[in-house]
Amino acid sequence: MTEKKGNLKEKLIRIVKETIEEQFANEDIELVGLDLKGNESMKILRVFINKKEGITLDDCAHFSKTLSVVLDMKEPIKSKYTLEVSSPGGRKRKIF
Repeated sequence: MTEKKGNLKEKLIRIVKETIEEQFANEDIELVGLDLKGNESMKILRVFINKKEGITLDDCAHFSKTLSVVLDMKEPIKSKYTLEVSSPGGRKRKIF
């Protein structure tokens, strides 16, 4: 079970990075962290993004909508899930 969750998290990291590269290349956004919690029936995917000027609420909303479409198309998470996108807050380092 742990190996399966690890593989899913790696796949999600790859999808998020690809989305940033393909959809947000000119916006200097970087993936700072990704957290996947929950069980087989419901998961929470938390994605933390940042950029030099700082992340705004509009940045998070725009990224969330775009990533949601990509995740719906690629379907890496087979169960219901909630997507949360936010800044890393005061954290200055990657939080994988």
